[in-house]
Amino acid sequence: MSFKTKAKEFLDDFISLIFPNLCVCCNNNLLKGEDLICIGCLLKLPKTNYHLERDNILEKKFWGKVDIQRVSSFLHYNKHSDVQFLLSKLKYKGQKEIGVVLGKYAAADIAGSDFANSVDLIVPVPLHRNRLKQRGYNQSLCIAQGLSEVTNIPIDHNNLYRTIENPTQTNKSTYERWKNTEGIFELKNGNLFDNKHILLVDDVLTTGSTMIACIEAIKNKSNAKISVFTLASA
Repeated sequence: MSFKTKAKEFLDDFISLIFPNLCVCCNNNLLKGEDLICIGCLLKLPKTNYHLERDNILEKKFWGKVDIQRVSSFLHYNKHSDVQFLLSKLKYKGQKEIGVVLGKYAAADIAGSDFANSVDLIVPVPLHRNRLKQRGYNQSLCIAQGLSEVTNIPIDHNNLYRTIENPTQTNKSTYERWKNTEGIFELKNGNLFDNKHILLVDDVLTTGSTMIACIEAIKNKSNAKISVFTLASA
């Protein structure tokens, strides 16, 4: 190890003593090798393992509505849980790095399965330009970046876009969610997605209405095969 490398490690350790890196879940000090979330909190996150299960309960949400390949979520979402806490920080508190880190962990989780084997492109669910300007980032793109970093599957975040700035889905009924997402997405160039297997990525899957609106927009202009992945499902 060179003197320069040793000096950098010493400086990093010294800085961490004065300004310790804290776990975003429990606020305890992070150990070397831990990234944003400590191993204790990571082990407590409720994984779904739906990527190992064909015809799982998430896939059934899409049956009879759109043609879908696979559907999975990394974590179970419950109110007042660590998962809700993390996703709230990601979506509303400017902590976009949470999406990248959880995306990496999710990718590592599905890496040993056949879930993403044939995927050609990762496509994050787009925000409307007004909401993107207000928030400063798209949380779904952050998740996609984490997935891409581990899987080496490229991202396309320009071809699919949102045409309507619809109200938030929070606290809406199932019917209201469906009506709220009708015709809100468009695809610029269908040729870019033709004969591709697309992995649509979002933060939370509830009724599936947003994803179905995305799938319909893609299918209207291309013959792409589509799978769905979210960080969490409620």
